[in-house]
Amino acid sequence: MIRKAALQIGVPALLAFIAWNAYLAVTHLKRVEKSAALTLESSAIQAELSGVLNDVTDMETGQRGYLLTGDDAYLRPYAEAKGRIEIDFANLRAGFSNRTQRERSLESQLESLATSKQAEMERSISLRQQGYRRRSFKLVDTDEGKGYMDEIRRIGSSLSTTESSYFARLEGERTGSLKRAFSATIISNSVLLLLAVCAFGLIRRHERRLGEEAAQSRNELAVRNMQLEKLISALSGQARSNMVAINMNSRLLLENYGGFLPMQGHAYAEQMKEAAAEMERLRQDLVGSPSSNGKGRAA
Repeated sequence: MIRKAALQIGVPALLAFIAWNAYLAVTHLKRVEKSAALTLESSAIQAELSGVLNDVTDMETGQRGYLLTGDDAYLRPYAEAKGRIEIDFANLRAGFSNRTQRERSLESQLESLATSKQAEMERSISLRQQGYRRRSFKLVDTDEGKGYMDEIRRIGSSLSTTESSYFARLEGERTGSLKRAFSATIISNSVLLLLAVCAFGLIRRHERRLGEEAAQSRNELAVRNMQLEKLISALSGQARSNMVAINMNSRLLLENYGGFLPMQGHAYAEQMKEAAAEMERLRQDLVGSPSSNGKGRAA
């Protein structure tokens, strides 16, 4: 009874633990996926910051090359960087949309400085295109553009450092999540294996117990059948003796005193003889004895 109750409790517990193990696995997987997505987002922001700084640097390089040589070929990389920087800032705004207020403010300052730097470069290039070479150099010598570049680099470096720290923290969290998931998976699977082994052992013991009980029941039934056969045999023998006695007495009565009996008594004796013979046939059918041998013994 105790083993049966344990089996009834153990199997549902095993199924419940399997479901719980699956839930833990899915939960850890979602956490790892979320951490991986944030890590990729941080890497993309780092790339966009680097792209913005490279764009501004390429624009400045093209500006100064054109101012020095007057060759329009230097304006080609300037124009290309000018087209890229708009896309890079659009991606940065999207990337910093879920960051802190400070980071969003720094990104806005960076974009404003880049716009001011671009306006300064546009003025110097315009002066050079109009033939005012000295005036364009004087504009560069004011260090207005240098001030913009210094601030751009400072803010870009600050944002990059902050993003690097955030990236490192995400990597640590992701590594920790993977370790915790691995440990939880090992522990839960070990417990699951232990429960499965226990449940399997209980099932095997229950099966063996059922087999032993069935064998014991068969043995008890065989003993009872044997006892019943002995009882039937004894009763059959006693009944046969009685039937033989009745049959013999009826026959002797008819043979020795049949002439003295009235007609009714003679009929009763015949009925007794026939009844004894019928009961002997029934007895033989019950115990499975051959009818011919019974008839011979009854006669």
